Formats: sequence, structure tokens, C-alpha cells
Amino acid sequence: MDGNYFNNENNNESMNSYNPNFIMIPDNKDSENQHYSCANDENNENRFKEKKAKKKKGGSMASYVAVGLICSMLGGAIGTAGVLYVLPKSQSFEQTALYKSLAKDNKNISYGPTSLAMEKEALTASEIVKKVAPAVVGVSTKSKADYGLFGQKVQEGIGSGFIINQEGYVLTNYHVVNGATQVKVILNDGKEVSAKVVNYDVQADVAVVKITDNIKVPAVAELGDSDSLQAGESVVAIGNPLGKEFLGSVTEGIVSAINRDIDIQGKKLNLIQTDAAINPGNSGGPLVNSRGQVIGINTAKIGAEGVEGIGFAIPINGVKGKLEALSKPILKVGIAAREVTEAIAKENGVPVGVYIVEVQEFSAAEKAGIRTGDIITKFDGKNVKTVGEINQIKSKHKSGDVVKVEIYRDGKTKVLDLKLSE
Repeated sequence: MDGNYFNNENNNESMNSYNPNFIMIPDNKDSENQHYSCANDENNENRFKEKKAKKKKGGSMASYVAVGLICSMLGGAIGTAGVLYVLPKSQSFEQTALYKSLAKDNKNISYGPTSLAMEKEALTASEIVKKVAPAVVGVSTKSKADYGLFGQKVQEGIGSGFIINQEGYVLTNYHVVNGATQVKVILNDGKEVSAKVVNYDVQADVAVVKITDNIKVPAVAELGDSDSLQAGESVVAIGNPLGKEFLGSVTEGIVSAINRDIDIQGKKLNLIQTDAAINPGNSGGPLVNSRGQVIGINTAKIGAEGVEGIGFAIPINGVKGKLEALSKPILKVGIAAREVTEAIAKENGVPVGVYIVEVQEFSAAEKAGIRTGDIITKFDGKNVKTVGEINQIKSKHKSGDVVKVEIYRDGKTKVLDLKLSE
């Protein structure tokens, strides 16, 4: 039974799971992407109609492509970015549930004058880039993936991020650093420096990375107010589409809509829609308003055939309140666990709580005396029924804190002292 490692207040992923997040590249062997430019060519026109007819037969769901990692297996073939969903090419976008839901309710779109249109402090695109680009970085990662009979392969990836303080903390997407065993930050001048993942929020798809080399940060991005955005405002996206070769690329567009509720791999996110071009590698990079302030984190785009200029960014206001917690190191307990529900407890004659599936060697849990098969019923003096409750309590502590852990073992209750550590 796979449980959950309590290595982070927001991390409830399976202890043995690994998600390399590859884009699935549609098979083009039938040349469905071929464009027939000769409008008067009867044969081409007929073939185009046949292809179009085929496309109407299948498909069932909309597609969101995370614009995060440009991956390549070392010694292997080149892959592309992380996938959230892939829209079947046989389905037109107008047939999707996403299109219908967006078309049905436009109350989240403001068509009034933009709040910045008449302000004198609005900057030109060049001025915005001059102000923000030095704070935009590449986030380069290495991770391991299990390929069965072929063993483990090392994968390299690159996303984007931006520096948020003088201490070298960088804000990016969680899916950029997910599974990373090594992290480097690439500064805007191309210099690579060492870094580490400090903390992350899986559900919000945000993470904080810290530069560990002793350097002076080139710049710090100014955070703006995403709640004041209106549709039609000018925005600029800065990042690293398609990898290091295009480091610091700049694209310009507008806010197409605000408050788009998008379900991405089971996570419901409220996002800003923009037509500024964002591509694989842009994930974690800033979406910037005309004052040169970061108002969003570029995170996804619709990857359907025939769809252009529909990208999404996480509003920065939803992240600001998390920055203090995300800047604290991950506190590790060192256990894998599953929840004992009321039904399971009743059936097995045990209390409700969190069942220990595995204890890591030399971990805080092992040192405290926690064993496989124990059931945690209280953590820091509070009753717990779920992994999430333990993580929430743990997030309020700092490294070195000692918490009381009440466990049920062999029909008896015992209280252990557990020292939290990074």
C-alpha cells in the first residue's frame, strides 16, 4: 500500500509515484496538420473536407498544456514539455466542455476602460523589459524516471521563474520542480548558479526555490495587484520558451479575461487568460502589467489544433499570502502513511487515525520510535484523522520543534516525542 510522505504541508503525493510530465505528441502520420493553400484546387479541397469530416467523429475533453519543462533523457531522444491534458485532435475546440462553459457565462469579463490606460506611469514594452527582465531566471532541473527493464534515466528540464527578494528566493511553478533531484538557476546573463527547492504548494502549482551560491542578485521583481486587472489591459510575458536557447524571450498581449475557473489534473485553479504567447519553458515566468509589476505566473495554455493565443497565468494575489509559508524549509517527519477511516477502524477494531506504512531510515520518525503499523491518533496534542491535518499542524512549526505524537500500537496508546527537522 502506498502512503504519503509528510515532507511538506502541501504534499500528499504517493511516496513511490513519479510523474515526468511529458507532452503527448499527436501522431501526424496521416498528415492531418497539412494546410491546403490552393483554394481553387478541387482535389485538395476534397481532401481537406474528408479530413475535416474525420475530425468531427471523436474526442471528449479539453486540453491544457503546462508550459513548464523542456525535457531530454540523457543519452536518449529529445522530449518536450509537461502535460496537463491533451485535447484529441479529432475534436474541434467548439465541441469541448470548456468552450461551452466559457461561452455560457461571461460575467467575469470586464469591458470597461482599463485602470492603467490613462495613467502616466504606464511604461512602454521596452521599459517594462528593462525593469523586469534582470529578475527573470531559468529554473533548470535534473530528475530520475523509472523505465522498467531499461532502469532509471536522468531527465533534464528547464522552466522559468523570477526573483522575489534580495536573499535569492525565486518563485516558480510546482510542476517545474516536481521530482527534481538537482536544481540550478540560470540568471539573465546566462550564468548558472546552484539552488534548492525550499517549499511548494501542489494544489496551487507554486514553488519557491532559493539560490544557494553566494551571489548578489541582479534584480528583484515587483509584485502588483492582480485584483485590479481588467480585460483589455496590456501585459508582457517573459520567460524561456523551448529552453536555454531562447532565455529571456519577451512576448506582448492583453488580458483576455479574468477569473477563469480551470480544472487542471484534478486541481481547480482561478486563472488569468491572456493572448500573450506562452510556450513550453515559460512556466513559472512572470506575466507583467504596464507598470512593470508581476500580476501573474504563466502556467498553462490550450494545446488544441486550431487554437491560438489562449494562455493562462496564476493571479499573483493568490500567491502573496502563501509566500511566508513557502519561504520556510520543508519539515520532514519521514513516514509514509494512509488514513484509517471510520469504516476501516470499525471493521478492524482500531481507532481512527493515520496508519504508518513505512518509516524512513535515520528520519525524525525513526528516532522518535515510530514503527510501521502504528496509528497516529494525535499530533501535537490535536486529534488527527487525515494526512492533511498532520501536514497543516506541522506547517505551523519550525525546524527543531519537538511535538508530542500519540500512537496506537498493539492495543495500547503511547506518546512519543518527535523532533521536526528540515
